[in-house]
Amino acid sequence: MSSITLIGTGNMARTIGTLAVAGGNTVEVMGRDQSKADDLAKALGGGTTAGEWGAVPVGDIVITALLYNGVVPVVSEYGDALAGKVIVDISNPFNATFDGLAHSEETSIAQEVAKVAPAGASVVKAFNTVFRDVLEKGRPDVFIAGDDARAKAGVAAFVESLGLRPLDVGGLKMAHWLEGLGVVTVGLAGNGVGHWDFALGVNEFTG
Repeated sequence: MSSITLIGTGNMARTIGTLAVAGGNTVEVMGRDQSKADDLAKALGGGTTAGEWGAVPVGDIVITALLYNGVVPVVSEYGDALAGKVIVDISNPFNATFDGLAHSEETSIAQEVAKVAPAGASVVKAFNTVFRDVLEKGRPDVFIAGDDARAKAGVAAFVESLGLRPLDVGGLKMAHWLEGLGVVTVGLAGNGVGHWDFALGVNEFTG
């Protein structure tokens, strides 16, 4: 099983944390508001601890469960405390109308995180194409992207511990296209599918 730290105390932190505890992982929660971190750790149970904001995370895998515009600043703020960690960015940088990305360049939040991450840290993009409600009650595929094969293998093992299927889409530059896929899911929810209870995945056809 994995040792993870969730930076953030919102809905995605709660959902991933709940699945992580159920999967037998060691879980730590960190939040700017210590009382919220304490409350979430207590709610998750299973030995979940609440760390101090800015301290070295206990988890080998650090999931930034934050809004997209807070991810890079927080990684910069933590600095060397994240050295040697696997940083997982789950954010979606939607524009104001949710039909495009907030950044105009061919980049991603994960790629921008990699620019400010300390030496020895690895960055992986994951979970951004799955709606929270689906995580709570379904078993969707989880697409992951990153340049470090060992880091991706660790994240894949964590995803499997949640009862989900990890699918590697390639290097970290593919995080840009995963963010675009996040936009596609919102478009489908508002149009062709018409609701939020679905997930994009892969069907294999052989023979």
